[in-house]
Amino acid sequence: MSVTTPTLPAALAAPRGELVTRRGARMVYYAATAAPGRPLLLIHSINAAPSSYEVKPLFERYRDERPVYSLDLPGFGLSDRAQRVYSADLFAEAIVDCLATLPGAPADVIALSLSAEFAARANLARPELVRSLALISPTGFGARPLPSARIGRGMHRLLRLPGLGSGLFRLLASRRSIRYFLDRSFTGSAPDDLVDYAWETARQPGAWHAPLAFLSMQLFTPDAIETLYRHLTELPVLAIADRDPYIDFDRLPAFAATRANWLYQRLAPHLGLPHWERPTETCTALEQFWATAD
Repeated sequence: MSVTTPTLPAALAAPRGELVTRRGARMVYYAATAAPGRPLLLIHSINAAPSSYEVKPLFERYRDERPVYSLDLPGFGLSDRAQRVYSADLFAEAIVDCLATLPGAPADVIALSLSAEFAARANLARPELVRSLALISPTGFGARPLPSARIGRGMHRLLRLPGLGSGLFRLLASRRSIRYFLDRSFTGSAPDDLVDYAWETARQPGAWHAPLAFLSMQLFTPDAIETLYRHLTELPVLAIADRDPYIDFDRLPAFAATRANWLYQRLAPHLGLPHWERPTETCTALEQFWATAD
């Protein structure tokens, strides 16, 4: 397995740590630990070019109030971009491996989009490491079924043909394309700095390996409600979702309404990234949620 180490500017102005997961992936995380308190772990979304930059508003908001950590998942950001099997289990285990190193656990966790499914898996594997889950625009609540596993595997084999997947990725990861896709996630225009960093991280060697698993639907959990979310019964869960151009939340309100430990808030209007577009409302919702969890 070839391992590529990114030469990328830091996404956050904070000290960085490294750890090697049980599957041998080298991961980088950012840590602001000057303030005392319960640790907060931030987990970016999954797309063509994600990184800890996606959670920068939350990291900056809480870094002076409590220990805050932001993880670059394997295949993204400053973590290694090896050509390996990228799966939901790999990402969930990476989150567990990070949580297990945090002083003061259990931690509060905030996860974006598809990483909400990975965070749910991590909690089910090691519930003692997680105090609460905040899921921003979580996947798995749409009414439309996912493609079959057989179709997904076929798509992945096709995308891994020499030159095909990497060529497609280069088209998706051009600056113009990244601008287009990020603009769709904002009611206005995406911030230039967010676009610039996404473009930089997508230019790193091996940057296409993990996104190809995402594009072929290999990272999604079939029927995530039954497989994952309905088992989250022992901890407080906050779900924030309004509209999103790439996924829908049709089943989320009814699901949350029937579970005493779940809280659903829209914080409208936003298109998937409320901590960028509605930071005050998002942080107020988080803080009220954490106070209730206490």
